[in-house]
Amino acid sequence: MKNIRPTILEVNLSNLEYNIQKIKEYVGKNVNIMPVIKANAYGTYINKINEILNKFDIVSVAIVSEAIELRKQGFNKKIFVLNQPATSEINEIIKYDISIGVSDKFFIEKLGQTNAKIKVHLEIDTGMGRTGINPCDTEKYIDILKKYPNLIIEGIYTHLSSADTDFNYTENQIELFDSCVLKFIKEFDTIKYIHASASNGILNFKNSYYNLVRPGIILYGYKSNKNTYEKINLKPVCKLKSKVTFLKQVEENTSIGYSRSFITKKKSIIATIPIGYADGLKRILSNRGFVVINNKKVPIIGTICMDSIMVDVTNIENVNINTDVYIWDNKIITLEDIAEKANTINYEILSTISDRVPRIFVEGGEYINF
Repeated sequence: MKNIRPTILEVNLSNLEYNIQKIKEYVGKNVNIMPVIKANAYGTYINKINEILNKFDIVSVAIVSEAIELRKQGFNKKIFVLNQPATSEINEIIKYDISIGVSDKFFIEKLGQTNAKIKVHLEIDTGMGRTGINPCDTEKYIDILKKYPNLIIEGIYTHLSSADTDFNYTENQIELFDSCVLKFIKEFDTIKYIHASASNGILNFKNSYYNLVRPGIILYGYKSNKNTYEKINLKPVCKLKSKVTFLKQVEENTSIGYSRSFITKKKSIIATIPIGYADGLKRILSNRGFVVINNKKVPIIGTICMDSIMVDVTNIENVNINTDVYIWDNKIITLEDIAEKANTINYEILSTISDRVPRIFVEGGEYINF
């Protein structure tokens, strides 16, 4: 492996393959999987590997520029943009043959006026309260869409807002979606994909699978709710790791870091690690987070810097320059542990590891290049 920065995100492709298989087994052979690879595949960069993406008939992203990037890297299968784009992006949508979510009359009319063949998925707002067609307007939108034969109604979908917290509300969403689906499929025979379930829907509502599901965080082996691993035995795909680059012994009452937010209470050995908040390590973890060194939890001390952290290794044996350090190792410290300490969710921690942290892919225990 070429010389790179000591701070890396290690991405295990063998674990990803395992997760894909487990999700397929869970949803059944009659349901297709559309992986959600937005935000650089939740920060994993798996979206940059065509060999992985080609295992699926269709993939989903959040914005048009993500879809264009896939086309430019040579991915030729279907790409679906989950969120309705801006009218300024229509020419690019046509040029790169991208399927898009739609839910607005003005936008649909702009698409129709191009006379270009454009594949769309109709988004129904069954209770997410973000975007989508009001179910009461179903007939109205059927009439609008019929005016534009150049629009290929490829799919219909919704978002389940509370599939991990409110089961009655979610059942009501599914029922409402069912009623809309029946009306649209009666009028349009081009509908190929019907989808509602992201990770929590997959885990908790088998009646929401239809013929396509959208796994996100569970694809990467992390919990979408506290009961995830009880339902699907997944393997976390990523480890965020670095190395010790500086060691020093200090006396009692030595200040560590900006604003002297930590003062040593005894003679101590302090290690500096080259990862900071510009890499995605949340500053809120200052003086409250931990890392793993030699299979033991080690406290982060002082204020997290833009490019580095300090940790107290006084009680850890055999720490030297270049000793491995794990921000999370999926065992002693999990991604969920980090999120809890940072008062956020695992989705945010994973997807905001910055692009200056190299992603290194591992398969079968060996580093591989693409």
